[in-house]
Amino acid sequence: MKIGGRDYDLKAHTYIMGILNVTPDSFSDGGRYHVIDKALFHVEKMLEEGMDILDIGGESTRPGYTLVPEEEEIRRVVPVIEAVKSRFDVPVSLDTYKSGVAKAGLKAGADLINDIWGLKYDPEMASVIAAADVPCVLMHNRKETDYQNFLSDVMEDLKESVEIARRAGIARDRIILDPGIGFGKTYEQNLVMIHRLEILKESGFPVLLAASRKSVVGLTLDLPVSERVEGTLVTTVFGVLKGCAFVRVHDVKENLRAVKMAEAILGAGK
Repeated sequence: MKIGGRDYDLKAHTYIMGILNVTPDSFSDGGRYHVIDKALFHVEKMLEEGMDILDIGGESTRPGYTLVPEEEEIRRVVPVIEAVKSRFDVPVSLDTYKSGVAKAGLKAGADLINDIWGLKYDPEMASVIAAADVPCVLMHNRKETDYQNFLSDVMEDLKESVEIARRAGIARDRIILDPGIGFGKTYEQNLVMIHRLEILKESGFPVLLAASRKSVVGLTLDLPVSERVEGTLVTTVFGVLKGCAFVRVHDVKENLRAVKMAEAILGAGK
């Protein structure tokens, strides 16, 4: 898959997507990187540590988050996207589920749209992505955890997102799936989803795993956000073992080391 002019061999390697939240209320690093200079410093640090793609978000989507108006979200992300693209050679993903924000972000230089509602929140989102001919991440999400058969229902939900994308004209090779860890799932269901990541891979689409510092780690280990690195590394190793193409993480250096070690062990068995 080509993202931002760069080729990614999604069958042979797990790539690191670094997180940059330009929000005052993100659950993990809220307020730290919403000033452009600080954001650029952090991007430079993540690149030095081995980041492959940058994910910029202008609205916190932690549990109980406050909806941010499109205009405010655009005001937060566009200057940062422009600054990053003018200074660094790195593909940029924009984390948004609003078509207006996506359109402004793509105009500013974003190379990929990461939609936590899998194109189901904003009916215009799919056509915006199709018109720009950029890749997209379609994440699984639900407002309620009312599953009849959890894994089958997740796959059916994702199938609906893929169908929305395809009807809008988004090419099949432009689609990445995300199981939506921490979204529309109980604690136990999040664990099951990580354990059974291979069912997403079996769909034929590349998979992005985003479990970094999330509540499934905090609840398992009874630790605050600032102490969830080791737990996150375990989810990343599972991602490698299950064939995920990307892991979206806060701690680039540590997760890249985990990926390299897991891939070395896997490679030794071939």
